[in-house]
Amino acid sequence: MKIWTLCVGKAGPELAGPIGEYADRASRYWKMESIEVKAGATGDASAAGVRSAEADRILERLPDDAEVVALTRTGESWNSRALAQHLDGHRLYGRPGTVFVVGGAYGLALTVLERADTCLSLSPFTMPHDIARLVLLEQIYRAGTILRGEPYHKGTEGS
Repeated sequence: MKIWTLCVGKAGPELAGPIGEYADRASRYWKMESIEVKAGATGDASAAGVRSAEADRILERLPDDAEVVALTRTGESWNSRALAQHLDGHRLYGRPGTVFVVGGAYGLALTVLERADTCLSLSPFTMPHDIARLVLLEQIYRAGTILRGEPYHKGTEGS
């Protein structure tokens, strides 16, 4: 199974190293690919205009037949084991993969949220997309360690 992270914008210099580190770690367990689309809009700099322009770029880059999981603070709340079980279920039932979509400064447009199979919340807090990307990649890595029974995950049975 393949996992894509489709993110608006490039990682900033402060977090590019840790983001790369967790992407490398996650690739020990999953086929990983990172897709970045340009942030912002030309002409219409309103929040709606920016979201719309970014949505066009996101939608044209979504892999065919992959499950689409949009990250939004109002989405479903999963713990680490739930994410691991979700990804394992796709692997077991032959789904080609999952693409996690991380929006830009103004979040994701309604067209992206409607295209998503699932909306997932990493936290009810609003956070910079680089931090969301880092947390997501760490959790994808953690899911791999949970499924292999490795000692990285020190949570209790329910976490």
